[in-house]
Amino acid sequence: MQSRQVDFGGTNVQRNILSVAAPMMAAQILNLLYNIIDRIYIGKIPGEGTIALAGLGLCFPVITMVTAFSSLFGAGGAPLCAIARGKNDMGKARDVMNNAFFMLVATGTLLTVIGLVFRRSILYLFGASDATYPYASGYMFIYLFGTVFVMISLGMNPYINSQGFARIGMKTVVLGAAVNIILDPIFIFVLNMGVKGAALATVISQFISAIWVLCFLTGKQAELKLYFRGFHPDMACICEVMKLGFSTFCMAFTNSLVQIVCNTMLKTFGGDLYISVMTVINSVREIAQTPVSAISDGASPVISYNYGAEKIGQMRRAIHFMTQMGFAYTLFIWGIISVFPEFFIRIFNNNAELLHAAVPSMHVYFFGFFMMAFQFAGQSVFKSLNRAKQAIFFSLLRKVVIVVPLTLLLPRVGELGVTGVFLAEPVSNFIGGLACYVTMRRTVLAKLPAEK
Repeated sequence: MQSRQVDFGGTNVQRNILSVAAPMMAAQILNLLYNIIDRIYIGKIPGEGTIALAGLGLCFPVITMVTAFSSLFGAGGAPLCAIARGKNDMGKARDVMNNAFFMLVATGTLLTVIGLVFRRSILYLFGASDATYPYASGYMFIYLFGTVFVMISLGMNPYINSQGFARIGMKTVVLGAAVNIILDPIFIFVLNMGVKGAALATVISQFISAIWVLCFLTGKQAELKLYFRGFHPDMACICEVMKLGFSTFCMAFTNSLVQIVCNTMLKTFGGDLYISVMTVINSVREIAQTPVSAISDGASPVISYNYGAEKIGQMRRAIHFMTQMGFAYTLFIWGIISVFPEFFIRIFNNNAELLHAAVPSMHVYFFGFFMMAFQFAGQSVFKSLNRAKQAIFFSLLRKVVIVVPLTLLLPRVGELGVTGVFLAEPVSNFIGGLACYVTMRRTVLAKLPAEK
């Protein structure tokens, strides 16, 4: 597990960010494979790929919910660790990490029980039909048994990155993704398990990733180590972690809410076919936004560390570099998706009816995708500097205040139908992204010299 530790206080801010962002981007892309590979294989099941995709899409809110709680304690505590390290307060950094681990295990266990008991009611609430329920239920039942493993893997990996061991964090995901890629075709096709096989492959993969994370964080190389002997939960510390992590939690949680509302409206105005279309589009969006997410996540510990060390000039350069890189990338990928939409759709399914419905829907959904860069930049700065209130507000603004009402309203305006469902996303990107970034510039960047 030997890996070079990045010095966040170094003067070459761009190199520091890229040193963290590059392996983090590789890790996040590989992390997508847990679900993306499932969707690719499931979409190719002979004779039932399209309806199976719809069933899998109904499980997205559950998967997103697990990710949300992982972020609540992972992304919430990691910046606090980085700030504490910048102040050389290693005791505080260890307390944050250990309390976060306790909450990840406890919350994961609770989510497993709730999901198993209310599985049927939850899936029908999310838009399942009698045709899609068997696929959704089969996947969700097995996936829920791996919830604790998923939360440890996703929630504790940021604490490896916050110590400067970005390559170890990348290897966490590489290991699990490699196992998932190998097991998926075996379980789905060779053993003829279908969607249940995809879920089982994911659970085993996440279990292996979780073991890897725990081995590193209890090993010799880690600067901050997990300890269990004599540990007692510190509610003040847990509340501090949750306060900062709540913004990231809101982003993931509201993504889940949006998925539920979208599936419900698409079932009403387009049927199961358009739930399959949304499953494909969500998959493409996850792939497309991963690099800009990695850039902002890579900049976060650098910003946090220099904030704690009161190196304001380096912090300002990190914010500018993060924003410029994010904007350039999102503008480029928007152009690629606009020109070659069928290429991305065919990765998951070649059904002619689905292609006919998905191409115009994708053009609408991704319009102005570059505005996402401003949302990511603003959110990253607020989170990195422990500005919890602003981070939470803008998380809720884009999804709850803008996307959800528009998703419910636009399909009924001028007979837009399913087009209105897909139109809500670009409208929110323009309004929410711009509001978040402008507020960050006026309340943070404009005041940085005074703060020092």
